[in-house]
Amino acid sequence: MREIDELVQMEEPAWPELRKMVADGSVPVQVLPADAGEGRRCLLQMQVTARSVLGALALHTGGLLVDDGWVRVFGGGPGAATGLPSLAQVNRFSAEFDPGWHPATGLVVGHDVVGGVFALNGGDPAAAGRPGAPGQMTYFAPDTLAWEAMELGHSGWVAWLLSGRLETFYDGLRWPGRRAEAAALDHSQGIAVYPFLWSEEAHADLAATSRRAVPMREVLGVAAEAARQAGAGDAGFLGEV
Repeated sequence: MREIDELVQMEEPAWPELRKMVADGSVPVQVLPADAGEGRRCLLQMQVTARSVLGALALHTGGLLVDDGWVRVFGGGPGAATGLPSLAQVNRFSAEFDPGWHPATGLVVGHDVVGGVFALNGGDPAAAGRPGAPGQMTYFAPDTLAWEAMELGHSGWVAWLLSGRLETFYDGLRWPGRRAEAAALDHSQGIAVYPFLWSEEAHADLAATSRRAVPMREVLGVAAEAARQAGAGDAGFLGEV
């Protein structure tokens, strides 16, 4: 175990470069205010340093709202003030440092507003039913109800989010007017789409679906239950929101 000062007081911290990436990125990004205590709690439990992008997000931001809020990247809170949970809250960290705790199926690091989940694989993805290699990103896709390997580490994922390639990634999951709908959400809300995104009707004509703002936990819960009923298996932990 490394103490918090060892994790924070690092040469070449990642935050200056991350801040520049956000400013220079080709998509709009809102940086939410951080809570210093919550950020340090995140670092201590994850045992990552301020030299990592994951550590910089926890220590210096309350999260990122990417592409008019379509993607939410978790940081150091405070959830009560913004509606967006911290990494500690979304991953159910103990109130005090627990040396025996680890994310059994992976660390949830981001959501999108239609129920997609971005998670960082743990040490044995196959045992957790996840694709990809240890330490790589995976995505729970709400239109297929399955996890997909992204073949990126966490820092590469953040750079990819800011690169302007989201339009291609979300091809078939976005509709005319989606920017205004996403931007109007409270940070604790997501968008419920009906017919569901995994249905033939939605695949055929997404623009014709009806949509409404609902609590994000409802969006995730419906997708998880649909995965079970469809025989896709247990989606596993999708984050506490």
